[in-house]
Amino acid sequence: MNLADKINSVNSLISSFESVLVALSGGVDSSVLLKLAVDCLGPARVLAATTHSETSTQEEIELASHIARICGATHEVIPISDLSIPEFAANPANRCYYCQGNRFRLLRQTADSKGIKEVLDGSNQSDQGDYRPGRQALIELGIRSPLRECGFTKDEIRQLAKSFALPNWNRPANACLSSRFPYGTPITVADLARVAAGEKLLHSLGLTQCRLRHHARIARIEGPPEEFSLLLDDARRRWLVAGIKELGYTYVTLDLQGYRTGSLNEVITT
Repeated sequence: MNLADKINSVNSLISSFESVLVALSGGVDSSVLLKLAVDCLGPARVLAATTHSETSTQEEIELASHIARICGATHEVIPISDLSIPEFAANPANRCYYCQGNRFRLLRQTADSKGIKEVLDGSNQSDQGDYRPGRQALIELGIRSPLRECGFTKDEIRQLAKSFALPNWNRPANACLSSRFPYGTPITVADLARVAAGEKLLHSLGLTQCRLRHHARIARIEGPPEEFSLLLDDARRRWLVAGIKELGYTYVTLDLQGYRTGSLNEVITT
């Protein structure tokens, strides 16, 4: 199916819904989904909702609100605590199952309280290539994923976002902060703050896509290999090492393999 056929298919699917709540993260996938929903159903039948927990940043919340305004959708930010769930805080390999279950159960309750019939998320076909235990929670809760159901890939979604003039059409993917912790390492508010502060330092150097992986007292930096020079300039390197050590890390390392999605899933054997 070509892109035009997929667009017709997803428009037809969304138009079949009476009303929808779109789980809006501020990422390109959920932003495109929200734009399609508003175009198909009109703003009165669409609610954008963003959960705000310890594992999200204020910048992400502000971006989601900005996208909702662009799309003309009513937007609600719903506070939630991921760390209040012991199974999540313990950080097992299926951590995302508990996170997604917690969040989408609340979104489902919000939708039900407002008489909204469907809850939608922005999963797409490209997501199937990685380990994603949270998908099972969405299935159990009856959450619909129109972009995935209609076969959209990540690249096609970016094309669509660009055609919609959405400002985040080429924004790098940004998983929640809990994805920086190796499985089995407990997740705490303090360590989440350390990771967020460390990544802010990395972004300030101009890295387009980066992660600070938290290995106890070791900060493992992932970035695009073509941008390693930004980190290895002597003055910048010294500044970065000092800044990250101030956050409480003893060692600051650069992963020579570079950034890749879900690198902490590499330890999982199937």
